[in-house]
Amino acid sequence: MHSPYRPTAKHSHSQSAVLPMRPASQVMQLNRLGSFHQSRLSFMRTLVRRMVRENWQINSTVFDLDTEGYGTAVYEVKAKYGTYSYVLFSHYLDPENRNDRVIADQWDLTMALCEGTVNAEQLEFLRSNVPKQEAGRVDSRVFVLSRGNRSGRTFDYVVDELAQGRQPDIDVIAEVGYLYRTTAAYGSGKLGMADWEKVRTKHRDFARPFAAEMFTCFMLRHFSLQHADYIAAQRAPKTAVKLDDDIKRYFGIGNSTGLGMAPFLINHPLLINQWIEQRETALARAIVAGADGIHADLLERFETAAGRVVQHLGEISTGDTQQNMSNGLVRDELQQLAQWLSAERDNIVASRYSWADLVQYAEQSWHIETQEVINTMLIELYPELVDDLEDMMCVEEDQHLIPQMSLADLQALIEDKYDWALAIDFGQMESQGSFWYRSEEKMEPRLGQSNVDLGMEKQMPLAIGRMVRECYDQISGHIEQFPLQDVAHFILQQPNLSGAICRIQTMAQSQYGDIRENLVHSDVLPIHLLRCKLSFFGVSKFDPRSRLWVRNTMFQGAPLVSDFDKPFFDDWQFPIKPVLSKNTAPSST
Repeated sequence: MHSPYRPTAKHSHSQSAVLPMRPASQVMQLNRLGSFHQSRLSFMRTLVRRMVRENWQINSTVFDLDTEGYGTAVYEVKAKYGTYSYVLFSHYLDPENRNDRVIADQWDLTMALCEGTVNAEQLEFLRSNVPKQEAGRVDSRVFVLSRGNRSGRTFDYVVDELAQGRQPDIDVIAEVGYLYRTTAAYGSGKLGMADWEKVRTKHRDFARPFAAEMFTCFMLRHFSLQHADYIAAQRAPKTAVKLDDDIKRYFGIGNSTGLGMAPFLINHPLLINQWIEQRETALARAIVAGADGIHADLLERFETAAGRVVQHLGEISTGDTQQNMSNGLVRDELQQLAQWLSAERDNIVASRYSWADLVQYAEQSWHIETQEVINTMLIELYPELVDDLEDMMCVEEDQHLIPQMSLADLQALIEDKYDWALAIDFGQMESQGSFWYRSEEKMEPRLGQSNVDLGMEKQMPLAIGRMVRECYDQISGHIEQFPLQDVAHFILQQPNLSGAICRIQTMAQSQYGDIRENLVHSDVLPIHLLRCKLSFFGVSKFDPRSRLWVRNTMFQGAPLVSDFDKPFFDDWQFPIKPVLSKNTAPSST
């Protein structure tokens, strides 16, 4: 059979010192951002590597639970640079009141991550406030406030199986993948907690973006596994068994993410630019590493990885038709790739076929999500070229106005850097068919339909493309009358545009950061924004529930706390069902 992957004309590598970074016009398209997957630079991955490498000591100092599993647990965390406390309260929750939405006011578990060791007085203070979440108040000794709910499909099933002396069925676990799911993790100064500046400067263990929030979710996973073992033992002390470690590793933490996360990507453009630039740098380094041909061992690892992704996607349970279709397409295309690699490995090596050839073929022939899966797998192959970038994910979100810039230069800058925004016809009704606002009830972002829903007069300033267009039109009109004026003179007459100009001038100096999409179009898909940010968190198994929110799984496949002092190979991306020995496999009934 004729291979579609016949080597193309070789790329010129004479300028290999200059990384082949993809242009923003390609990367910052909303559907591509929504096709990102976790990588070695994702925050869960970097956190786990740090904990294992530094052998963090995590021990329970309080485990005061009744026979039903309700009560208080406190864990002491000894990291490289400091000691912390993870405080958790387990509550009885009537199933009728279990609600994952942000409007909920009761949960199965509520948690706080604190600095130092918690004494009896502080524990009582936390007991009075943490279960209230937003209705309570904490102090700056707290880094993160969170809550979680049991999975109705797996928790009781797993506990019942353990109580009867059996391991749970992996196929049943795979349907969900977690025992508990978190519904929020608040940090960075909210509700009186420590702000990011304090955490970043005084607590080096959590000085990377969202490290404290990710650790809070990791500890929820740790507790959830202990919780299932504990309750099973309480119910049937003579017959109960503990979860097998391979099954424990397969459990993650569930998460539901809605529109509350979406504005972050628009309101922190320099940070998003930094994240994406490091990811694109990692990809470019991987491509350059294979520029003069790919070694057979790397091809074999890549082929194995493709097979793993195929299995991973096949094990995702979602009722979303579009996501199922996308997963199926990616699986088909990766299977084609794996078959070709297996059949043609010797020829591929001999012909000095490059990763750039493969990436080019994928971009010309395959589904966009397949392209990004391949890019993620390439990054995974070269930890020695990638892992140093994990310390470059922070940046000051500091925008500066350049008042001395001439208006003519600003006009030319917009035409050059924001051609995508000027190409949008905002005169079309559908181009302004949506608007973003905050709900009165919880101050959470929402998406409304223009001229239908109330609140347009209070819409959030997230329509960057429209903002640029309006600013450009005002500047162009002003230049006709005053062609020699600068930005300072213009802002004196149009002070309401100072923020827009400041953002334009700042972002023009970066490559990525602005999402090149009309975010107020009637057909905008906010779920792409959610998936992009979640990919940097490090989640897997996306299960869209609508265009506005998505379920996913955190830390599935990650090592356990008991693994921290053991040899570790960071290979838990795209988690798949473990193969159990006969001694741990569930008995047939």
